Amino acid sequence: MDFRSVKSLTVAIFSLFLVTISGKLLAQEAAQTEQAASAKKEGAIDPAKIILEHVGDAHEFHFFNINGHAVAIPLPVLLYNSAKGVSFFNYAKFNDGEEAYDGYIVTTEEYLKTHKLEAVKDAKGQPLYTARKIYLADANGLPDLNAKVYDFSFTKNVVQLIIAMILLVWLMSGVAKKYSQGTGVKTAPSGFQNLVEPVITFVRDEVAKPNLGHKYESFMPYLLTVFFFILINNLIGLIPGTANVTGNIAFTAMLGIISFVVILWNTNKHFWLHIFWPPVPGFVKPIMTPVELLGIFTKPFALIIRLFANMLSGHIIILSFICLIFIFGAMNTALGWGTSPLFVLLAVFIYLIEVLVAFIQAFIFANLTAVFIGQAFEGEHHEEAHH
Repeated sequence: MDFRSVKSLTVAIFSLFLVTISGKLLAQEAAQTEQAASAKKEGAIDPAKIILEHVGDAHEFHFFNINGHAVAIPLPVLLYNSAKGVSFFNYAKFNDGEEAYDGYIVTTEEYLKTHKLEAVKDAKGQPLYTARKIYLADANGLPDLNAKVYDFSFTKNVVQLIIAMILLVWLMSGVAKKYSQGTGVKTAPSGFQNLVEPVITFVRDEVAKPNLGHKYESFMPYLLTVFFFILINNLIGLIPGTANVTGNIAFTAMLGIISFVVILWNTNKHFWLHIFWPPVPGFVKPIMTPVELLGIFTKPFALIIRLFANMLSGHIIILSFICLIFIFGAMNTALGWGTSPLFVLLAVFIYLIEVLVAFIQAFIFANLTAVFIGQAFEGEHHEEAHH
């Protein structure tokens, strides 16, 4: 009995010793693995960072890097702070985030990493500092979170919108001038007219007339403006180095809000009667009324999300294929070179599809806008058919 007790005690002590040693070995192995992963991470490509930088807004048009230096077009910066007043300077003054200027600093990823600010979080676990944002510098030269800075800068989205607007006005003014001079009316169209006239005719015959009836002429200016403005921004966004404006939710939201105002402005009593007293059995009306009322807001929301999601996803897919080349190359050089032709062909294929999508999404936005406007005075169509 005593022998069995001693043997059991010996086994227990030996087992505890093995568990302790193995725990230490596993901890050391985990630490080494984590160090190796972090060391590898330092030189590894970050697809999420690259994609977000491309589709996001910025204070410069960035094209590529040469020997660690960015080749970019810096844009004007316009800031306001209650203590400093108005500040206006070029974004290049920040020297890629390495220097402060006029009491302001920009928090690039390198700046946050150098000053160990990327790990600083609030009580909810959210980062306190936002990357690629301009802050007022405190006494220690760090971003002052308490100082409110109003940024009215000309970012690349804003500049590209201005360029698209100027381009739209210039092209359409030239076409209108030719029509006013009789070219395209008494004679055959010439130059850019040959390209624009079929599009205008298509929007009139396939979008405006079927959905708006006899009122189509009143809405043709708005439909054509929306169509060509979205189309121009879609096509410019496909040029490398430019901004993906139509892939920005703020841009599509403003277009959706404008269409929402146009839709509500053209409603009549039949429209609101259909909303608050739908033509369904009496016991179903309390259920359908909130649904119909919610439908007023889901229509512009559908316009906003559809354009935003389609134009953003195309850019993300193209960049994902390009990033896969470097990811496979980091795994194995031969694998990277071997798969690169496939990924380049896939990226070019998606790019060509995006050119087609640029036209399709401009058409869908204009067509759905015409459909929703037509539904706003739908009761008038029924009265005309009855007469």
